[in-house]
Amino acid sequence: MQYFKLMNFLFDFFKRILSILLLFYILSSTAQEMSLLFLGDIMGHGPQIKSAWNDTLKKYDYNEVFEPVEEIISSVDFAIANLEVTLAGPPFDGYPQFSSPDELAEACKNNGIDVLVTANNHSCDRGSRGIVRTNRVLDSLEILHTGTFSNQQNRDSLNLLVLEKENIRIGLLNYTYGTNGIPFHAPTYVNLLDSSLIKKDLKFTRTKNLDKLIVFVHWGAEYQDQPNLYQKNFNQFFKRQGVDIVIGSHPHVVQPMHYIKNNDKEFLTVYSLGNFVSNQRDFRKDGGVMFRCSIVKRDKTSISDKEYILTWVNKFYKNEKWHYEVLPCSNKTYGEEYFSRNEDYAKMQVYSDHAKNLFSDYNINIQEGFPYPKIHLQKHEPQELKNHTNTKWIKKLNLFKYRKNKNAK
Repeated sequence: MQYFKLMNFLFDFFKRILSILLLFYILSSTAQEMSLLFLGDIMGHGPQIKSAWNDTLKKYDYNEVFEPVEEIISSVDFAIANLEVTLAGPPFDGYPQFSSPDELAEACKNNGIDVLVTANNHSCDRGSRGIVRTNRVLDSLEILHTGTFSNQQNRDSLNLLVLEKENIRIGLLNYTYGTNGIPFHAPTYVNLLDSSLIKKDLKFTRTKNLDKLIVFVHWGAEYQDQPNLYQKNFNQFFKRQGVDIVIGSHPHVVQPMHYIKNNDKEFLTVYSLGNFVSNQRDFRKDGGVMFRCSIVKRDKTSISDKEYILTWVNKFYKNEKWHYEVLPCSNKTYGEEYFSRNEDYAKMQVYSDHAKNLFSDYNINIQEGFPYPKIHLQKHEPQELKNHTNTKWIKKLNLFKYRKNKNAK
């Protein structure tokens, strides 16, 4: 009798276990997921404009800038970047008042970027015409955008950008600390970091049945590795107001990333993505980071697969002109043999080591990710260069290696 009771008990026990596992499998298999990738500042300095000119075709072409990371960008559902230029038309020029050729936006579209945020300190560089024409160009290319608006009606309908996949709905808002002292004039509008305005916007978002809300914000002090008090205070404000993800730009260098979860409430902040592409060649300004995550919806919605991918802007001389390309430099994607100049590899390593050390010390619950899909890179053959190899960077790389080996002992 005892034997049969024990067998019945074990049978019921395992049946319940199997039922739970089956339920877990069903829930897991029906989970919905949206993958996101955030890119930093897309700049358009004068040398970049000159580099993009194709003298054979008599037109601008920026596609080679994005080519090494195109597979990464295109692998996600939505890739979102900060467009820190206007598309105001000719005359084209870089700093301090940017206007880039439309082909820059075309290259963004061709290489997988789905959304461009446009509220930043250069939004008003070419006045109202620049704001209106930039939005018109992006609309013509079917690139989603928010942050600046041609008129109030335009803002009312397009301020909250809703990204959708299956039953997942993600909201995106965009604000800037200022516009370099250049005011915008009615009817155009630029979203400024104003707490009263933002509260009204956030109140509106609560009526839209969103699973998560993202704010992409242009803030902070340029060239600083750490967020300042202004950023921290606004970050806490966003958290109190129910924002789920805050993505930062403007410092032109990378800053730490934090993911905090208390019970069922999670909050993610990337203080600065740094430069995605620019002509800023000084240490720390010559690279950036792509941040990748997924929004997973089962019975609840959560942020998963949070990781960063370091990038570095390779400027190389070929066919009698300079070229730019954004290279993924996480997890030793390629080696010294790829570069036409030893100093370029050294510069990339110096940047990469600095960024990894910064993130190792200050990131919270966000690790480096591998830049899948696999990247296919072709070696740049040495060219006759305008500048001789700069041994300063090679020495600096050797110093980094020495310190790393010393700390490992």
